[in-house]
Parts: sequence; structure tokens; C-alpha cells
Amino acid sequence: MSVASPSRVELRLKQRYQDQIAPRLIQRFAYSNVHQVPRLIKVVLNIGIGEAIQNPKALDAAVSDLQKISGQKPVVQRSRKAIANFKLRAGLPIGVKVTLRAGRMYQFVDKLLSVGLPRIRDFRGISPSGFDGKGNYTLGLREQLIFPEIEYDKIDKLRGLEVTFVTSARNDDESRALLTELGFPFRK
Repeated sequence: MSVASPSRVELRLKQRYQDQIAPRLIQRFAYSNVHQVPRLIKVVLNIGIGEAIQNPKALDAAVSDLQKISGQKPVVQRSRKAIANFKLRAGLPIGVKVTLRAGRMYQFVDKLLSVGLPRIRDFRGISPSGFDGKGNYTLGLREQLIFPEIEYDKIDKLRGLEVTFVTSARNDDESRALLTELGFPFRK
């Protein structure tokens, strides 16, 4: 599987950040140093697969989907301890995740904002309550079909996806300002 080079997309988003967004944030928050300006550090994609305990093929399908979406091989997450009520033993695979940085991160953010989110049915904006108090934002997506790499006929089941945007912002207000400037359509 070949992934398109992120150089053009990376330059477009990074250039926009450096030329337009960073100066606006410096002016808005009155930073004295350019290193205080919040920026995206990484994006973490995560799919929880509780059904992998009974159906091992679900894990393979989730790994394949996440690899197509991110352009990077995901890591299988295993349970740390046993929970009898969930029929879970320590060491069983229960999810997959991938961490995107630099070029692939910018490519994914651009794809999510320009292609993915507009494909959601009855989309009215993303929830403004996904901030964690430390400047990071988590977005939950109900299905993986919003990404153009996933073919409807080839999926076995609709799976949710959690996307966490880790920023260098010190609080939620700075992070919200950064993400809004990048083009995140927050609900009013």
C-alpha cells in the first residue's frame, strides 16, 4: 500500500500556521515568546475492540481500517488485568492505536477537516466539550466510513474511532483558539 507524500499538504497546513495562525494567537494572548504559541504535537487514533475476545478477525479488520486511514501501521493494545465480568483475561487484545506526528499528522488533520467531517450525516459541528483541561481535545467518530480510503463493501462492521489532538497549549482556551484557527468547526 502506498501513501501519498505528505509534503504538499504538510507545507500548506504548516505554512498557514506559521504565516497566519501563529501571529493571530500571539496578538490575541499577548505572548512574549514565539515558543509560547500553542501548536499541534501529535494526533492519536484509537479503536476499542471489545468483541476481539470472541472474534479474533475483528482485530484484523480494525488494524486494516486504521492502517488505511492513517497511512501507518497501528499498535495492538492488550488488556493489563483480568476482569471477570467482561470475560477478559490479562494480555488479550482489546484495541488498536496509532500515533501520528509531523507530516502524517498534518495530512490526517487536513483530510479530516476537508473530507471526513463534511461526509458525516446531519453534521452540525463538533462538540466543544471534548477538552481535558490541559489543552488536549478528543473527538469521537461513530463510523470509519467518513474516510475515503474505506470502501463500504469491504467492511465487516461499523466501528467507532477516537481521535485525540495533543497540543502544547497550557489550557483549554488556548487550545480551542488554536483548533478554531486551524479550521475545526465547533458547535455554537
